[in-house]
Amino acid sequence: MSIVFDISHVTEYRYAKPVGFGEHRLMFRPRDSHDLRVLATDLKVDPEAVGVRMIQDVYSNSIALVQPRSPADRLRLTCLFTVEATGSRPLELPLSPGALEYPFEYSAEDRIALQHYLAPYYDADAMLMSWARSFIRNDGPTGSRELLVEMTQAIRNSMSYQPRDGEGVQAPSETLTSKSGSCRDFATLMIEAVRRLGYAARFISGYVYTPGLDAAAPSKATAGATHAWLQVYLPGAGWLAFDPTNNLIGGTDLIRVGVARHASLASPVSGSWQGVTSDYLGMTVDVQVTKRE
Repeated sequence: MSIVFDISHVTEYRYAKPVGFGEHRLMFRPRDSHDLRVLATDLKVDPEAVGVRMIQDVYSNSIALVQPRSPADRLRLTCLFTVEATGSRPLELPLSPGALEYPFEYSAEDRIALQHYLAPYYDADAMLMSWARSFIRNDGPTGSRELLVEMTQAIRNSMSYQPRDGEGVQAPSETLTSKSGSCRDFATLMIEAVRRLGYAARFISGYVYTPGLDAAAPSKATAGATHAWLQVYLPGAGWLAFDPTNNLIGGTDLIRVGVARHASLASPVSGSWQGVTSDYLGMTVDVQVTKRE
Protein backbone atom coordinates (compact mmCIF):
# COMPACT_ATOMS: atom_id res chain seq x y z
CA MET A 1 0.00 0.00 0.00
CA SER A 2 1.36 3.42 -0.94
CA ILE A 3 1.05 6.60 1.10
CA VAL A 4 1.15 10.14 -0.28
CA PHE A 5 2.83 12.89 1.73
CA ASP A 6 2.90 16.65 1.14
CA ILE A 7 6.06 18.25 2.51
CA SER A 8 6.71 21.94 3.20
CA HIS A 9 10.23 22.97 4.21
CA VAL A 10 10.80 26.69 4.86
CA THR A 11 14.19 28.09 5.88
CA GLU A 12 14.64 31.79 6.63
CA TYR A 13 17.83 33.73 7.41
CA ARG A 14 17.54 37.25 8.90
CA TYR A 15 20.05 40.10 8.89
CA ALA A 16 20.21 43.49 10.64
CA LYS A 17 20.73 45.28 7.31
CA PRO A 18 20.88 44.29 3.63
CA VAL A 19 23.78 41.96 2.85
CA GLY A 20 25.15 40.36 -0.28
CA PHE A 21 24.57 36.68 -1.07
CA GLY A 22 26.80 34.15 -2.75
CA GLU A 23 25.58 30.96 -4.37
CA HIS A 24 23.61 28.63 -2.09
CA ARG A 25 23.53 24.85 -2.34
CA LEU A 26 20.20 23.23 -1.42
CA MET A 27 19.70 19.53 -0.73
CA PHE A 28 15.96 19.28 -0.14
CA ARG A 29 14.52 17.14 -2.94
CA PRO A 30 13.50 13.62 -1.85
CA ARG A 31 15.49 10.84 -3.47
CA ASP A 32 13.50 8.81 -6.02
CA SER A 33 13.65 5.01 -5.99
CA HIS A 34 11.37 1.98 -6.31
CA ASP A 35 9.92 2.67 -2.85
CA LEU A 36 9.69 6.49 -3.09
CA ARG A 37 8.38 8.55 -6.01
CA VAL A 38 8.48 12.35 -6.24
CA LEU A 39 5.17 13.47 -7.75
CA ALA A 40 5.59 17.27 -7.60
CA THR A 41 8.20 19.83 -6.58
CA ASP A 42 8.34 23.61 -6.17
CA LEU A 43 11.10 25.98 -5.04
CA LYS A 44 10.51 29.62 -4.10
CA VAL A 45 13.35 32.00 -3.26
CA ASP A 46 12.82 35.41 -1.62
CA PRO A 47 14.49 37.64 -2.74
CA GLU A 48 14.04 36.24 -6.22
CA ALA A 49 16.88 34.07 -7.47
CA VAL A 50 19.00 35.38 -10.32
CA GLY A 51 19.53 31.81 -11.41
CA VAL A 52 18.75 28.21 -10.37
CA ARG A 53 20.66 25.16 -11.63
CA MET A 54 19.90 21.51 -10.84
CA ILE A 55 22.76 19.02 -10.63
CA GLN A 56 23.58 15.61 -9.14
CA ASP A 57 26.49 15.46 -6.72
CA VAL A 58 29.04 12.66 -6.33
CA TYR A 59 26.49 10.66 -4.26
CA SER A 60 23.76 11.16 -6.92
CA ASN A 61 21.85 13.52 -4.61
CA SER A 62 19.67 16.12 -6.33
CA ILE A 63 21.17 19.57 -5.66
CA ALA A 64 19.73 23.01 -6.45
CA LEU A 65 22.36 25.72 -6.93
CA VAL A 66 20.67 29.05 -6.23
CA GLN A 67 21.99 32.58 -6.63
CA PRO A 68 19.70 34.92 -4.64
CA ARG A 69 19.33 38.54 -5.77
CA SER A 70 21.06 40.90 -3.33
CA PRO A 71 21.40 42.99 -1.28
CA ALA A 72 18.57 42.00 1.05
CA ASP A 73 17.98 41.78 4.80
CA ARG A 74 16.52 38.28 4.67
CA LEU A 75 16.70 35.09 2.62
CA ARG A 76 13.67 32.80 2.58
CA LEU A 77 13.81 29.39 0.89
CA THR A 78 10.49 27.56 0.48
CA CYS A 79 10.54 23.99 -0.83
CA LEU A 80 7.31 22.08 -1.49
CA PHE A 81 7.13 18.39 -2.42
CA THR A 82 4.55 15.69 -2.92
CA VAL A 83 5.86 12.14 -2.65
CA GLU A 84 4.42 8.64 -2.83
CA ALA A 85 6.00 6.13 -0.46
CA THR A 86 5.51 2.39 -0.54
CA GLY A 87 8.17 1.86 2.10
CA SER A 88 10.39 -1.13 2.71
CA ARG A 89 10.31 -4.09 5.08
CA PRO A 90 13.96 -4.84 5.87
CA LEU A 91 13.10 -7.67 8.26
CA GLU A 92 11.31 -9.58 5.51
CA LEU A 93 13.86 -9.31 2.71
CA PRO A 94 15.93 -12.49 2.22
CA LEU A 95 19.69 -12.27 2.66
CA SER A 96 22.30 -14.12 0.65
CA PRO A 97 23.08 -17.46 2.37
CA GLY A 98 26.62 -16.37 3.17
CA ALA A 99 25.41 -13.16 4.86
CA LEU A 100 22.94 -14.66 7.32
CA GLU A 101 25.42 -14.76 10.21
CA TYR A 102 28.06 -12.35 11.42
CA PRO A 103 30.82 -12.09 10.32
CA PHE A 104 30.29 -12.26 6.57
CA GLU A 105 32.24 -11.12 3.52
CA TYR A 106 31.22 -8.78 0.73
CA SER A 107 32.10 -9.89 -2.78
CA ALA A 108 35.18 -8.34 -4.36
CA GLU A 109 33.01 -6.30 -6.74
CA ASP A 110 30.78 -5.05 -3.90
CA ARG A 111 33.81 -3.99 -1.84
CA ILE A 112 35.00 -1.76 -4.67
CA ALA A 113 31.68 0.09 -4.73
CA LEU A 114 31.31 0.11 -0.92
CA GLN A 115 34.84 1.06 0.11
CA HIS A 116 33.96 4.62 1.20
CA TYR A 117 31.10 3.29 3.33
CA LEU A 118 33.31 0.63 4.95
CA ALA A 119 36.10 2.97 6.08
CA PRO A 120 35.55 4.64 9.48
CA TYR A 121 35.38 8.45 9.38
CA TYR A 122 36.82 8.92 12.87
CA ASP A 123 40.14 7.73 14.27
CA ALA A 124 40.39 4.43 16.17
CA ASP A 125 38.51 4.51 19.46
CA ALA A 126 38.71 1.70 22.05
CA MET A 127 35.44 2.77 23.72
CA LEU A 128 33.52 2.63 20.45
CA MET A 129 35.05 -0.70 19.45
CA SER A 130 34.20 -2.25 22.82
CA TRP A 131 30.61 -1.01 22.58
CA ALA A 132 30.22 -2.32 19.03
CA ARG A 133 31.55 -5.75 19.91
CA SER A 134 29.12 -6.04 22.83
CA PHE A 135 26.39 -6.88 20.29
CA ILE A 136 28.21 -10.02 19.11
CA ARG A 137 26.70 -13.04 20.87
CA ASN A 138 28.97 -15.34 22.87
CA ASP A 139 26.34 -18.04 23.38
CA GLY A 140 25.89 -18.98 19.73
CA PRO A 141 25.79 -17.59 16.20
CA THR A 142 25.12 -13.86 15.72
CA GLY A 143 22.58 -13.04 13.05
CA SER A 144 23.98 -10.30 10.80
CA ARG A 145 20.63 -8.50 10.62
CA GLU A 146 19.71 -9.23 14.23
CA LEU A 147 22.87 -7.48 15.41
CA LEU A 148 21.75 -4.31 13.61
CA VAL A 149 18.24 -4.53 15.05
CA GLU A 150 19.59 -4.91 18.58
CA MET A 151 21.98 -1.99 18.18
CA THR A 152 19.15 0.20 16.88
CA GLN A 153 16.99 -0.70 19.87
CA ALA A 154 19.85 -0.22 22.34
CA ILE A 155 20.49 3.35 21.23
CA ARG A 156 16.80 4.19 21.45
CA ASN A 157 16.37 2.58 24.88
CA SER A 158 19.57 3.66 26.63
CA MET A 159 20.18 7.19 25.32
CA SER A 160 18.31 10.49 25.59
CA TYR A 161 17.37 12.48 22.53
CA GLN A 162 18.58 16.09 22.72
CA PRO A 163 17.67 18.26 19.71
CA ARG A 164 20.44 20.64 18.68
CA ASP A 165 19.98 23.47 16.18
CA GLY A 166 23.69 24.16 15.73
CA GLU A 167 25.75 22.69 12.94
CA GLY A 168 28.11 19.77 13.32
CA VAL A 169 27.90 16.32 14.84
CA GLN A 170 29.23 14.77 18.05
CA ALA A 171 32.06 12.27 17.88
CA PRO A 172 30.80 8.74 18.71
CA SER A 173 32.81 8.66 21.96
CA GLU A 174 31.06 11.84 23.12
CA THR A 175 27.64 10.34 22.43
CA LEU A 176 28.57 7.15 24.30
CA THR A 177 29.89 9.12 27.27
CA SER A 178 26.95 11.51 27.56
CA LYS A 179 24.37 8.90 26.51
CA SER A 180 22.55 11.68 24.69
CA GLY A 181 22.52 13.36 21.31
CA SER A 182 20.54 14.46 18.29
CA CYS A 183 19.32 12.21 15.49
CA ARG A 184 22.48 12.87 13.46
CA ASP A 185 24.61 12.02 16.50
CA PHE A 186 22.83 8.67 16.97
CA ALA A 187 23.07 7.88 13.26
CA THR A 188 26.78 8.72 13.28
CA LEU A 189 27.40 6.56 16.35
CA MET A 190 25.76 3.52 14.77
CA ILE A 191 27.45 4.09 11.39
CA GLU A 192 30.89 4.20 12.97
CA ALA A 193 30.16 1.20 15.21
CA VAL A 194 28.98 -1.10 12.43
CA ARG A 195 31.78 -0.01 10.10
CA ARG A 196 34.24 -1.22 12.71
CA LEU A 197 32.47 -4.57 12.61
CA GLY A 198 32.85 -4.79 8.83
CA TYR A 199 29.45 -3.52 7.66
CA ALA A 200 29.08 -0.89 4.92
CA ALA A 201 26.94 1.98 6.24
CA ARG A 202 25.97 5.44 5.01
CA PHE A 203 24.38 8.57 6.49
CA ILE A 204 20.86 9.52 5.37
CA SER A 205 19.19 12.91 5.77
CA GLY A 206 15.54 13.53 5.08
CA TYR A 207 12.13 13.88 6.70
CA VAL A 208 10.23 11.77 9.18
CA TYR A 209 6.48 11.59 9.62
CA THR A 210 5.63 11.28 13.32
CA PRO A 211 1.93 10.48 13.80
CA GLY A 212 2.42 10.06 17.53
CA LEU A 213 2.98 13.82 17.80
CA ASP A 214 -0.10 14.64 15.79
CA ALA A 215 -2.71 16.93 17.31
CA ALA A 216 -4.49 17.57 14.03
CA ALA A 217 -7.81 16.10 12.97
CA PRO A 218 -7.60 12.46 11.84
CA SER A 219 -8.70 13.46 8.34
CA LYS A 220 -5.65 15.65 7.87
CA ALA A 221 -2.76 14.69 10.10
CA THR A 222 0.29 16.96 10.05
CA ALA A 223 3.52 16.18 11.81
CA GLY A 224 7.13 15.89 10.78
CA ALA A 225 10.66 17.17 10.93
CA THR A 226 13.99 17.05 9.23
CA HIS A 227 15.70 13.89 10.37
CA ALA A 228 18.77 11.68 10.06
CA TRP A 229 19.24 7.92 10.10
CA LEU A 230 21.44 5.34 8.35
CA GLN A 231 21.39 2.58 5.79
CA VAL A 232 23.44 -0.61 6.01
CA TYR A 233 24.23 -2.79 3.00
CA LEU A 234 23.48 -6.50 3.42
CA PRO A 235 24.09 -8.89 0.49
CA GLY A 236 20.83 -10.11 -0.99
CA ALA A 237 18.71 -7.40 0.62
CA GLY A 238 20.67 -4.29 -0.39
CA TRP A 239 20.56 -0.99 1.52
CA LEU A 240 18.37 -1.29 4.64
CA ALA A 241 17.19 1.67 6.71
CA PHE A 242 17.77 1.80 10.49
CA ASP A 243 16.63 4.77 12.59
CA PRO A 244 18.11 4.50 16.10
CA THR A 245 16.42 7.72 17.26
CA ASN A 246 12.91 6.30 16.86
CA ASN A 247 13.71 2.57 16.66
CA LEU A 248 12.31 2.47 13.13
CA ILE A 249 13.50 -0.16 10.66
CA GLY A 250 12.36 0.70 7.16
CA GLY A 251 8.69 1.55 6.75
CA THR A 252 6.98 4.47 5.02
CA ASP A 253 7.59 7.23 7.59
CA LEU A 254 11.24 7.85 6.62
CA ILE A 255 11.51 10.02 3.51
CA ARG A 256 15.04 10.04 2.06
CA VAL A 257 16.69 13.19 0.74
CA GLY A 258 20.48 13.01 1.00
CA VAL A 259 23.02 10.18 1.10
CA ALA A 260 26.62 10.70 2.21
CA ARG A 261 29.63 9.11 3.88
CA HIS A 262 29.32 11.47 6.87
CA ALA A 263 26.79 13.93 8.28
CA SER A 264 28.94 16.94 7.38
CA LEU A 265 28.55 16.07 3.68
CA ALA A 266 24.73 16.10 3.74
CA SER A 267 23.88 19.62 4.87
CA PRO A 268 20.41 20.75 3.67
CA VAL A 269 21.63 24.33 3.00
CA SER A 270 25.08 25.79 2.53
CA GLY A 271 26.16 29.09 1.05
CA SER A 272 27.78 32.43 1.73
CA TRP A 273 26.85 36.03 2.46
CA GLN A 274 28.85 39.27 2.64
CA GLY A 275 28.69 41.46 5.72
CA VAL A 276 29.94 41.71 9.30
CA THR A 277 29.25 38.99 11.84
CA SER A 278 26.90 41.20 13.88
CA ASP A 279 24.60 41.57 10.86
CA TYR A 280 23.39 37.98 11.24
CA LEU A 281 20.24 37.80 13.39
CA GLY A 282 19.46 34.11 13.15
CA MET A 283 17.71 31.37 11.24
CA THR A 284 14.32 29.66 11.53
CA VAL A 285 13.24 26.36 9.99
CA ASP A 286 9.66 25.15 9.64
CA VAL A 287 8.91 21.64 8.34
CA GLN A 288 5.46 20.15 7.85
CA VAL A 289 4.74 16.65 6.58
CA THR A 290 1.07 16.02 5.76
CA LYS A 291 -0.22 12.52 5.17
CA ARG A 292 -3.08 12.36 2.71
CA GLU A 293 -6.02 10.16 3.57
